[in-house]
Amino acid sequence: MARVTVEDCILQIPNRFDLVLIAAQRARNLSRGEELTLDRDNDKNPVVALREIAEKTVDLNLLEQDIVKGLLRAPEPEPLDEEVGDIIAIDENIFGVMDVNEETLPDGMGLEDLSPDDIEAAIAAELAGGKR
Repeated sequence: MARVTVEDCILQIPNRFDLVLIAAQRARNLSRGEELTLDRDNDKNPVVALREIAEKTVDLNLLEQDIVKGLLRAPEPEPLDEEVGDIIAIDENIFGVMDVNEETLPDGMGLEDLSPDDIEAAIAAELAGGKR
């Protein structure tokens, strides 16, 4: 096959949108190092992917699963820039919410030992102390 056209691939995947998604996924897989199922013939990955689809040498169900896996992944949170970290005092109470932990409680007392009144009083004291 010298040239790949959409007409060659549309017989395998009738929906052109699905064809684009699957061919793009196969091209990404090839660029990641997956094995070719055809000779490259100096073609780039998208053309090789289309040729493989047209000649039925790849499993379309596996490619669809790869697409779904890629969409299910949550993006990684971006690291905090040093400049932004310098502007925002991370160790300060910037939201007015008291962090109650075991270290700030009297000896022998746990978080479960606090009554709702104690919690409200501690929050009020923290807020009053933060408005200096």
